[in-house]
Amino acid sequence: MHNTSITIEEEQKNERLDKVVSSTNEEWSRTQVQQWIKEGHVLVNGKTVKTNYKCSLGDSVEIVIPEPEELDVEAEQMDLDIYYEDSDVLVVNKPRGMVVHPAPGHVKGTLVNGLMAHCKDLSGINGVMRPGIVHRIDKDTSGLLMVAKNDLAHESLVQQLVDKTVTRRYKAIVHGVIPHDHGTIDAPIGRDKKDRQSMTVTEENSKNAVTHFNVIERFKDFTFVECQLETGRTHQIRVHMKYIGYPLAGDPKYGPRKTMDIGGQALHAGILGFIHPRTKEYLEFTSPLPSIFEEVLDGLRQND
Repeated sequence: MHNTSITIEEEQKNERLDKVVSSTNEEWSRTQVQQWIKEGHVLVNGKTVKTNYKCSLGDSVEIVIPEPEELDVEAEQMDLDIYYEDSDVLVVNKPRGMVVHPAPGHVKGTLVNGLMAHCKDLSGINGVMRPGIVHRIDKDTSGLLMVAKNDLAHESLVQQLVDKTVTRRYKAIVHGVIPHDHGTIDAPIGRDKKDRQSMTVTEENSKNAVTHFNVIERFKDFTFVECQLETGRTHQIRVHMKYIGYPLAGDPKYGPRKTMDIGGQALHAGILGFIHPRTKEYLEFTSPLPSIFEEVLDGLRQND
């Protein structure tokens, strides 16, 4: 443990605590400080507060920096499909069936295990189980993910997600024939009270969620669509498409009982774009549909 104390001065009063603390040491990112506050490592006048606490003149702030945890997740050699890499960021094309990061009881075979073997420099903001991970896609969703190799990059990419400036477009096959060519689903998503492992559209304990979609191709009983995320809630596309009556084909959780047996939802994160944290250049990457996805589309075309 390492302790640091500061006293709030005139020019710092009414500022957010996380902003004040992160500005006192250039090695502390604001996201990291927010995590410390949530975990009780930052005290104001001897008490825990929230990250948005507004400082008062004379406040005594104590920062107890925890010792870094030893990473108990093992590196594993994997044949990763890397689309882009430099000293700050990495873009990887995740295969279907791979979990993004370890969780208790599941600490092997994840994308993080492979990333740890591929490169030693991953940001530590998300803790020992999720180094470098800025955003996730579900196990059975394939496609592009951005990974932060240092805290500066991590903070920048997270802020871009908050500011809704990251381009994230997905291809999906859904049940039913959508009559209109495009639409927007603006419906809050929260935990399902009846099934805590699932998400649902609800006004209770939820966060706003917005998905835009365009129809690419129609079939007899299905529609091929492109969805663009404005927000990034857990299972957002799967929940939103079910909400409007067009659940994803193959989805074991949100699809109908009689759905395609293709080992999971027909969803692919095909386009990813963001502003590079250091160069400020806009980068965009496109991943082709996996072969199983193409096979399903070919089958639908033949059956029409």
